[in-house]
This record gives sequence, C-alpha cells and structure tokens, in this order.
Amino acid sequence: MNVVDALDAAEGTTCLVGAGGKKTTLYALAARLDRAVLTATVRIPIFDRQVATVRTAKDPVAELDALREASPERDDGSATFPLGLVPERERDDRYRGYDPETVDRLSAAHDGPVLVKADGARTRLLKAPNDREPQVPAGADTVVPVASVHAVGEPLSEAVVHRPERVANLVDGVETGDEITPELVGRVVAHEDGGLKGVPADATAVPLLNMVDDDADEAVAREVAAAIHERADVPRVVLARMREPAVVAIVE
Repeated sequence: MNVVDALDAAEGTTCLVGAGGKKTTLYALAARLDRAVLTATVRIPIFDRQVATVRTAKDPVAELDALREASPERDDGSATFPLGLVPERERDDRYRGYDPETVDRLSAAHDGPVLVKADGARTRLLKAPNDREPQVPAGADTVVPVASVHAVGEPLSEAVVHRPERVANLVDGVETGDEITPELVGRVVAHEDGGLKGVPADATAVPLLNMVDDDADEAVAREVAAAIHERADVPRVVLARMREPAVVAIVE
C-alpha cells in the first residue's frame, strides 16, 4: 500500500498531529497528490521548497479563486500545485496558520485534497497536546496522529518529548525521567487527550508510527501498534519511513 492510500489522504481534508514526522509526512503527501493544498492551523516553518508555490492571503478562498483565473498552468495544474496557502509570514523562519473555520471554508471551495499541520512539537519524537491543541477543523476527514518509534528506550524528558509532564499525566504510573516503552507510546497515541484529542466524530483516525528504519524498529513499532489497537478503535496503524517515504507495514 502506498503512503497516500495508507493514510486515507487521497481526497478531503487530512490533518497531521503529534510528533516525529508531521512535516515530512505532509510534504511527502503533497508531492504525491493531484491538486493538493498544504496549509496549517498553527505556525509552520517556511516550506516554499516543498511545493510549487506559496501564497500568503488573509482569505485563502479568494486567493485560490484568483490563482485559478490567472495562473498559466498546464492541464494537470502542475504550475500551481502543490500549493501552499498561509495567512502571513510571521518571521524569517515561519508562517502563521489559519483558524480551523477558515480551513473548513478552504476545503469546501477546493476541488482537491487539503493537507493541514494542526499542532506543533518542536522537532521532538513524542508529545501530548496542551489545552489549546490540536487545532483540527470540524470538517476534517482524516486525522493522522504521528509518533516516532525512536522515542522508545529514551527518557521521558524535554530532549525527546514535547511536554513530558503532560505525557506523564496521561498515563498512570509514569513519571518524567522514566524510560519510554512501546506501551507508553501506544497509550499516549490512543488516548482521547493525547493523539486522538480533537478528532471530529465523523473523521477517521489513522495513527502513523514513523522512523521505522530497520527490523528492530519494526518490532518495536508492532508493539506500539498492538497497544494502540487495545485502546482505540482505529482501522489501521501505519508503520513507515516517511523520509523516503515508504510504508513498512500496516497493522490492522
């Protein structure tokens, strides 16, 4: 199964949350989808090299309409898409994101897939959301909670985990500084206040375990996937190396 099909991203709105590969996954999907729009509901690093073009606009629907009328694109839209749409550049290294309602309007107006970065993790491998996260649009079709299997074996600390104290609060019997186990990662990803926080009732959650680089990583990832399936009703857990990108396995 390819990455697009594994993550149910071929159409509609797909939101990425969690840690350990959100941006890499977004860029990989954008490159493999027809007429993809890449956007965010939170800050996102500059990604101009990852798409055909980036436009900053307070009203993304109006900007999309203007591009349709003015862009000298080929029949497949390749001169415009994948298209990055963001409201403004906040500083030299990042853009701001839209509010979730604006992304819903954009999705309703666009005739292709919309990819959304819906929270941040400061390049860590695992995270738990704060009270304001994630910023998932109500109309999202798929939510992909991401975690890196490379977190397993590391201490539950700020060097590896975004907000380790929140992760500890989600899981009974765990304290900051403890060794991260496959069970711990699975419980965080499957938790309604963790990886599954804010998933709309009509959306499908498809967890992604990233950085499965060798057989040892795959064994760890399968343990994590089993822990997720024990606690969450998800159709599959995707094991992958998104830097390639490659799907290593699907655990149903």
